[in-house]
Amino acid sequence: MARHVTTQRRAINTAAAWTVALILFFPILWTVLTSFKPEAQAVASPPIFLGFDWTLQNYVDVNEQREYFRYFVNSIIIALGSTALGLALAVPAAWSMAFVPGRKTKDLLMWMLSTKMMPAVGVLVPIYLLFKTLGLLDTRIGLVIVLTLMNLPIIVWMLYTYFKEIPGEILEAARMDGASLKAEILHVLTPMAVPGIASTVLLNIILAWNEAFWTINLTVTDAAPLTKFISGFSSPQGLFYAKLSAASTMAIAPILIMGWFSQKQLVRGLTFGAVK
Repeated sequence: MARHVTTQRRAINTAAAWTVALILFFPILWTVLTSFKPEAQAVASPPIFLGFDWTLQNYVDVNEQREYFRYFVNSIIIALGSTALGLALAVPAAWSMAFVPGRKTKDLLMWMLSTKMMPAVGVLVPIYLLFKTLGLLDTRIGLVIVLTLMNLPIIVWMLYTYFKEIPGEILEAARMDGASLKAEILHVLTPMAVPGIASTVLLNIILAWNEAFWTINLTVTDAAPLTKFISGFSSPQGLFYAKLSAASTMAIAPILIMGWFSQKQLVRGLTFGAVK
């Protein structure tokens, strides 16, 4: 029997949810509002929330000082490239862990996930020297490789979880019908796990788009994405908060729009298999 929820309890839950959401969203809202302020009002004390002189000059200055479109294209190529490469490596790996018997699968998954706990700065020097030797510094290919390796444990772990929810008998039936290993993965397993794969792709794109440590340290100009674009407005002369907020707004706007339109698919994928 379903538990009855009173109107008062529903109102309290709704108010609590909106309060938490507004607290989480407030830094983004403040950044957007600051991007429309003159520089003097952006650093005013006490802060000015809405009663300021609205201006688009910060966006004009940002576009004049930096070529936004080039950074934007680099971000798209790096995010999509690392996601595609990670998916190509993770699908067979997750399939073998989910459907090939083995007692060490959980240990292997935990070991892979434990690599995410290591501070990135701990391997910066060897990776930097390796990239310099191989000629991968400030290249899109180099960043695609680094971001793929960085996010691969999460991709494998998520796909493994989704694949485990698919009955193994379906794959056995496909084998009895003469399906090859490639056909089994591409035409049987993958279509059944589309919600999970879609949410994994969306999450990986967001992680790659927002990655700042590696993109700032391994690029200069040619392959610099939007994270490098933002950092360019922090100078020894000081922080120009209004211009920095305009650059940040222009950098996060595409991923926010994508997240807004894909939120239904993302939630569906993240809850895939949670309710039987």
